[in-house]
Amino acid sequence: MLLYIHIPFCDSKCSYCAFNSYVDKFHLKEQYMTALLTQLQHELKKFHATTRSIESIFIGGGTPSTVAPTLYQPIFTLLQPYLQLDIEISSEANPNSATYEWLEGMFHLGVNRISFGTQSFNDTKLKLLNRAHNSSDAKNAIIRAKEIGFKNISLDLIYATINDTKELLKSDLDIAFSLPINHLSAYALTIEEGTPFESKPHMNSEKLSLTSWMFESIEKNGFSQYEISNFGSYQSTHNLGYWQYKDYIGIGSGAVGKLGMQRFYPTSIIEDYIKNPLDINTEILNEEDKKIEQIFLGFRSCVGVDINILNTEELQRAEILLQEEKLIKKNNFLYNLDYLLADEITLYLSS
Repeated sequence: MLLYIHIPFCDSKCSYCAFNSYVDKFHLKEQYMTALLTQLQHELKKFHATTRSIESIFIGGGTPSTVAPTLYQPIFTLLQPYLQLDIEISSEANPNSATYEWLEGMFHLGVNRISFGTQSFNDTKLKLLNRAHNSSDAKNAIIRAKEIGFKNISLDLIYATINDTKELLKSDLDIAFSLPINHLSAYALTIEEGTPFESKPHMNSEKLSLTSWMFESIEKNGFSQYEISNFGSYQSTHNLGYWQYKDYIGIGSGAVGKLGMQRFYPTSIIEDYIKNPLDINTEILNEEDKKIEQIFLGFRSCVGVDINILNTEELQRAEILLQEEKLIKKNNFLYNLDYLLADEITLYLSS
């Protein structure tokens, strides 16, 4: 199984961010981390966790680098018996708060993969997105992580913003590939409800030709695309686990967990979560929900879709897509040849 830990504290609220994160609740950090520990103890029992049963951990947010490594220590101590020996432990980090001391502290706890929220190396674009760091911060943080000993380093880039040009994106990619990374996530800017960009839909400006060029450029640098937004010479175990529809524990305010046909939602209000971290809503999935999600995730990634979950009509539609060379079949799995068409293919197959 997988484990996701949500840290809702941020040093700035990005204009596009719709995640459960706050810039004005730092005084709750210690209480929040104690509540995480309480929920984790509960979830390990609920998920029937056994020795070495957790295969990956992802600490996300929010901004995990706003919380000192000493506050993570009790969680890692509790988890130690459950961790597989070759486990991938990832943490997100923002370049401005991922100090040498923070990175070193997390490395000594066992974190072995860092994902930096870089978004761009263009300072004008970073200001547009209301990021709290600049280009130099991002480059220096990645170099620091390598010096400390992290072998798996990822960075995020955002594209499809109003001022994006091929020249700007090429500069971002050139700088990214000059750094010691082995993974890159490229996300199209999306306009979400409740964000500062909600009233500025023009901030999103995706051009399919530019997106295709960007993806091709990333692959030319030796990073294979293994999901619509993820590329690397290294594939994240945690990412793959989600797409393979594995069970995952989700702890923290606004996190999500899944066990079999149940999905769990702890309260998203930090203060309420601290008072009662076991106030968790449960959603019961049905077989059709599960199948749609498996098809959607499979065609967005290298995981593919098992033909045995498809009904007769879906298999007939899949045959048409095979004839049109939109899909390929290998060992009873269907694979999508163009992840940018994943949603359309899923909709066609499931309609």
